[in-house]
Amino acid sequence: MNLILVIEDDPRIQRALQRQFAAEGYEVHVEGEGPSGLAACKSMRPAAVVLDLMLPGLSGRSVCKEIKAWSPDTPVIVLSAVTEVADKVLLLETGADDYMTKPFSPRELLARVQAAIRRTHRKVEAILQGFGDVSIDLTRMEIHKSGAPVALTAHEFKLLRYFLDNPGRVVARDELLNDVWGLSFHLTTRTVDNQILKLRQKLEPDPANPVFFRTVHGVGYKFVPGV
Repeated sequence: MNLILVIEDDPRIQRALQRQFAAEGYEVHVEGEGPSGLAACKSMRPAAVVLDLMLPGLSGRSVCKEIKAWSPDTPVIVLSAVTEVADKVLLLETGADDYMTKPFSPRELLARVQAAIRRTHRKVEAILQGFGDVSIDLTRMEIHKSGAPVALTAHEFKLLRYFLDNPGRVVARDELLNDVWGLSFHLTTRTVDNQILKLRQKLEPDPANPVFFRTVHGVGYKFVPGV
């Protein structure tokens, strides 16, 4: 699958990205509005999406959130002139995989898109997994604890998926930021701690005394499913 979906309303950027991706052998499809871009993503299932934040019809944030709710593993790389940290952190909650501010280098964007695709392909494909009284259907993106459904955000799901792919291994906070978030802007490791806390609250029998998502002091975390 080598289709790149570009959702961007600036004709100059559309042309630049078409040239850059086509030169590397990718098929490129361009949409200039939020609703049509979202529909194209669902019908075409691209390898990655390059998404502008400021779009007619539906904001880039809303498009990203809907894409990630529908397909958490589809890489989304966001373009925007917005540079405030608060906006970037807000974007993180939508599940974006990377972020570039305008003006940008098309070659650097290409490299980041390819890196995001590689991260996705490295994931271990599985249909059903689980631990304790938690059952996980990765295909349907459904999680149940003691038979009751559990709602996870896009990034909570990505973090859980990463732990499922790396059981028993001590994972540093910086590694989680790079491999799960994959974002180009600065985030502190406190971001990881907050997300781990949310996973514990939703999936641990006793969040105050975690047995599955364990802290390794001074390093990071370790997922121990077989307890």
